Amino acid sequence: MPESSGDICALIELIAKSLVDAPDEVFVEKFDDDVIELEVAESDVGKVIGRQGRTARALRALLSAAGHRARKRYQLEIIE
Repeated sequence: MPESSGDICALIELIAKSLVDAPDEVFVEKFDDDVIELEVAESDVGKVIGRQGRTARALRALLSAAGHRARKRYQLEIIE
């Protein structure tokens, strides 16, 4: 049963909103080439990336696992 891209975007958005101080400034957008953009407030970029990129790596691992089930390869881009 393939996962819809809306579910994947909602998952990333939910996780990102729980990490940041300004959850109302979190936006997730999916593009045709399976690129998912995560936009957060400038002051929250460090929280989403994490120490030595651990949080960003964990988000990408979740995307990879979800994409594996859907037979797609997603890319996560974090922008401010």
